[in-house]
Amino acid sequence: MLLSDTLSRNYIKLDSETDKEVKIYVCGVTVYDYSHVGHARVFIVFDVLRRLLQKKGFKVTYVQNFTDIDDKIINRARELGTSYKDVSERFIKAYLEDSDALNLLRADLYPRATEYIQDMEDFIKGLINKGHAYISSDGVYYDVNSFKDYGKLSKIKKEELIAGARVEANENKKYPLDFALWKKYEEEPYFETVFGKGRPGWHIECSTMIRKNLGETINIHGGGEDLIFPHHENEIAQSEGLSGKPLAKIWMHVGLVKFGKEKMSKSLHNVVYIKDFLKKYGPNTLRVFSLSSHYRAQLEFNEEKIKEAIESWKSIEDAEYSLMQTFNISSDVDVADIIREIDLAFKDLENDLDTPSALNHMLRASKTINKLWASLKISAEVSGKLKAFQDLFDVFGFKLTETSSKDREMIQELIIKRNKLRQDKDFKNADAIRKTLLDYKVKLIDTPLGTFWRKVEVL
Repeated sequence: MLLSDTLSRNYIKLDSETDKEVKIYVCGVTVYDYSHVGHARVFIVFDVLRRLLQKKGFKVTYVQNFTDIDDKIINRARELGTSYKDVSERFIKAYLEDSDALNLLRADLYPRATEYIQDMEDFIKGLINKGHAYISSDGVYYDVNSFKDYGKLSKIKKEELIAGARVEANENKKYPLDFALWKKYEEEPYFETVFGKGRPGWHIECSTMIRKNLGETINIHGGGEDLIFPHHENEIAQSEGLSGKPLAKIWMHVGLVKFGKEKMSKSLHNVVYIKDFLKKYGPNTLRVFSLSSHYRAQLEFNEEKIKEAIESWKSIEDAEYSLMQTFNISSDVDVADIIREIDLAFKDLENDLDTPSALNHMLRASKTINKLWASLKISAEVSGKLKAFQDLFDVFGFKLTETSSKDREMIQELIIKRNKLRQDKDFKNADAIRKTLLDYKVKLIDTPLGTFWRKVEVL
């Protein structure tokens, strides 16, 4: 398994013999609002990576945090006339509902920043003792000049950062790029520490939660590319300043989802919430869309790309059904070409998670499977030979639309009724039943070997 490392700009190999346990930390959401499609892309990418690693025999520990104390959360609570805890709980619940709807595997742990205040205090004390941090009148700051490798992730020189006015002037800092580890506040909400009443800086939260839950060095640290600077740069300074060891062996960053030239951002008011996308198009369409460009590339959100994702998913969805709804026939079909496409898809995924190329191979396999099914050539034996397609389907995290037992009974009864009407040449009422089922997104396929139905995501 080869993965591109943002820090070294090289490909780094993961080997199941030497990297038996892969520890992954992905920066999660700040829970003051619903999550959007840009967030979804990041978590879908890491979900596919995790599924692939597990498929290849790696033991994976996956941690994804929640930032549950932040100025945005506090301001939202004031707007709503409630507490920051209520806001956090509400949007953590909403995120997890979106996550489950997207068929994302649940993280092994979802640490919350507010649960680690004492650990952050200890972490900051350690940085002060090592000469990497200093106490000021309004809090505690990290001294970036004490860490000689500062800027190694973003590849931006400190002088350029200052010239670019990417930092706020603050007379309490020794140096403009120094960043807050602890910010003093007298008004609630605040936490009591030896540094006074206050709240943690954003960057110290992740460094602390990684150290506490995964150790000093992890295999993969991930997030959106907008986190490279300052968040991940500052995490490196903190964690490596304290431990003297690399924080992560591989840094993975996912390209932004953009509207035209602008990134999808709540502050720019150009977001599409996950929950709204799912109502209109469904989870598998969002997965195909998110994976249609290489994870390191930016992805433009537009109707054309959504339509392409829908058509791709329809073909994959049909192929999955085709391998489930086999014909009770004797069929000796050469499936070597299909297996070759699936093998190539897996090889692409193992090569820095090249999902667009892997999807193309899967689509070619899907189209061939669908043609065989239309020709009544998919027997149980043929389907069994194509188990690798199901494996690939699972690694991509796809999932067919579920149907309740009550709906199944209703569908079967309507199909029996429709077949009787067709026998009686009452095609008008038979067609009315077909249209009724389409309202439930149930597609009927009539074959010489019977009528099959498929609950589809998008008609």
